[in-house]
Amino acid sequence: MNDELLTLLQSVDTPTICNAIETAQGTRGFDAYTRGTVQCSDPEAPAIVGYAVTARIAALAPPEDPAEEVRARRMAYYKAMAEGTKPSVAVVEDQDYPNCVGAYWGEVNTSVHKGFGMSGAVTNGVMRDLGDLAPGFPVIAGSIGPSHAFVHVTEIDVPVTLFGLTVRPGDLVHADRHGAVVIPPELLEALPAAIDKMRRTEDLVLGPAREDGFDFETFEAAWSAFEKART
Repeated sequence: MNDELLTLLQSVDTPTICNAIETAQGTRGFDAYTRGTVQCSDPEAPAIVGYAVTARIAALAPPEDPAEEVRARRMAYYKAMAEGTKPSVAVVEDQDYPNCVGAYWGEVNTSVHKGFGMSGAVTNGVMRDLGDLAPGFPVIAGSIGPSHAFVHVTEIDVPVTLFGLTVRPGDLVHADRHGAVVIPPELLEALPAAIDKMRRTEDLVLGPAREDGFDFETFEAAWSAFEKART
């Protein structure tokens, strides 16, 4: 992915990406997106765009593995995050969901992952330290809480599922305060033209709707032009 395409993807929201994918496919029915409401550490931040580096965590109970094994897995996790293909995003499934109690994402972890050059994090788990999270490293999370409980890494570099969306290592993820979507690789290069087409067709309705004197007759004509343009 070149810098121009990355900048474009970062400049649009995730609903726009969902619509643009359907525009590129020429049909509705695309379903590689999250379901439900998410929490966003910085709703005004640009979209998170990156190739997924995945892991699973748990926090309700202490790890049962030997301490040296737990530490080795933790270090392997950080190594994977540091060396993932850039741009990268941490996608971490909390296995305690929907009863997540341990905040993995706080001031320390966001600073570490940002230092690795990552774009942000997406999780169904918990975040904390609001106001002290690393600037420029948005976190999309399932909830907010005060404690890290017994949080520990359980698996690395595996398919994960968050809010009904399965993300595999290396998937291209686009996420913001609305949720997350996995961009099909075969459509990546078609997205700029699809985004442009979608914007132009939507303007056929949005333009008249925002003008004085807008009524049903005007809407009917605008909608007819909109339907013809998007087919």
